[in-house]
Amino acid sequence: MIKFAIKVVILAAAFFFLTKYDVLPGLNVEENPDGPLGVYGTYLWIGLIFGVVNAFVGPVLRVLSLPFVLLTLGLFLIVINAALLGLTALLTDRLTVDGFGTAILGGLILAVVGWVADQLLDR
Repeated sequence: MIKFAIKVVILAAAFFFLTKYDVLPGLNVEENPDGPLGVYGTYLWIGLIFGVVNAFVGPVLRVLSLPFVLLTLGLFLIVINAALLGLTALLTDRLTVDGFGTAILGGLILAVVGWVADQLLDR
């Protein structure tokens, strides 16, 4: 449980970095300064939703799309990560993803950040 909480914080930091410094112009977060944790609470909320979606929906999508993953030698996993980011945007009104290209790049970056977080937390 502690590892998941740390991963949520790392994902929240990634969302903060991607949107605050305009790394992906089509990825936007509507901050809520009046929330319980202020502006940072918005990013923690989005990181939590993305972590839960990735933990529960991600494995199901990966198993169901296994033939496509094998056929494309794993490149279809990028599309799955984009779908998980899009699903996260659908579940919260604080995150918007403008276009499929932004979802692909955002999903790819967040997948790498999640993988690095998993590698660091497993040590």
